[in-house]
Amino acid sequence: MLIIAISFIFAACILYSVGVWSEKISKRLKSWHVVVFWMGLICDTIGTGAMGIMAGSIIQFNIHGLTGLVAIILMLFHAIWATSVIVRKDEKMILQFHKFSIVVWIIWLIPMLSGMILGSNV
Repeated sequence: MLIIAISFIFAACILYSVGVWSEKISKRLKSWHVVVFWMGLICDTIGTGAMGIMAGSIIQFNIHGLTGLVAIILMLFHAIWATSVIVRKDEKMILQFHKFSIVVWIIWLIPMLSGMILGSNV
């Protein structure tokens, strides 16, 4: 189970980082970025769920658990909003969306790094 959890969280890290940073570099939200955001969210949710099952509780009331919950909620909001921007073809938001993506990515890094640094004793 640990290998599955780590694999999905690592995949989420790669996917989300590629999506966010390629969007930042291109300074334009593209449809494939949105797909990668959703894939990152799905992988992170599966990995986090697997970690929660191993820990005996999906949500832990500590800094890692709470920031993780906030990060997944933000990732969901981010993916939904990105989808909406692309569907509506909102050119202004297409060009500015990367600013929000970077903020969400930085917040997402907090539980990602705390989990790596502190391990299962968080």
